[in-house]
Amino acid sequence: MKTTQRLKTTLQLTLLSLTPLILHAGDSNPQNDIKKISKSFGHIIGQNLETLGLDFDIKEVLLGIEESQTGKTSPMSETDCIQAISTIQEANFQKSAESNLKQAEKFLASNKAKEGVVEIEEGKLQYITVQQGEGDAVTANNTPLIRYIGKYIDGKIFGESAEEETIDLSETLPGFSKGIIGMKEGEKREIFIHPDLGYGSTGYLAPNSLLKFEIECIKTNSKIEDTNPTLTTKHEGEEIEMNQSEIALPDKLQEITIR
Repeated sequence: MKTTQRLKTTLQLTLLSLTPLILHAGDSNPQNDIKKISKSFGHIIGQNLETLGLDFDIKEVLLGIEESQTGKTSPMSETDCIQAISTIQEANFQKSAESNLKQAEKFLASNKAKEGVVEIEEGKLQYITVQQGEGDAVTANNTPLIRYIGKYIDGKIFGESAEEETIDLSETLPGFSKGIIGMKEGEKREIFIHPDLGYGSTGYLAPNSLLKFEIECIKTNSKIEDTNPTLTTKHEGEEIEMNQSEIALPDKLQEITIR
């Protein structure tokens, strides 16, 4: 683990060392923009600090940068610093997982009393029909053609299909596949999935997140032409293209890569 982290650090530093060369290739005198470059580089550092999930003391971070440039010794070794960050991240992860689980269970307990809500599995999976469909219903062996939008408990979108997609129910989250079974062509449902039937504390979403999906069934059974379709996923406010990771089984995530 430490070797891997050190390798990543080395690669990052190597890329940074190439930056002046890249700039020079497009500008005969990059020094003209050094203030702009410096400020932009500060933004890059700040964005990367956010991804670590720690509440850093920015003044101390800046002081550390200044001291490193003057040759002063760091108050912690690189190994100890990385270990300390890892310890805090794990504590924050557990705290978030516990909080999200309580919110999910509270939501489902309250939601089941609302008019029109159908409970497929007690305390675990619910849905409400937004628009009725007609014709044959989706079965467990079907590969339905659908559109969907995935949301957190607060309504924030974490992913959505870029177009109509044919899915294999055997390769999707238990809550997602069970929530689709019974849908007819033209039907729209909103399903509510407990973490136990979603990603739990695994996957790329926040641990123990309750998942909401707005689903439209276009066809109850369709031929899968692309086993690795592209979806539009929102991450940190930006849209990126990736595969069906929002609905894939946790053990399938290893097979999913960002395009």
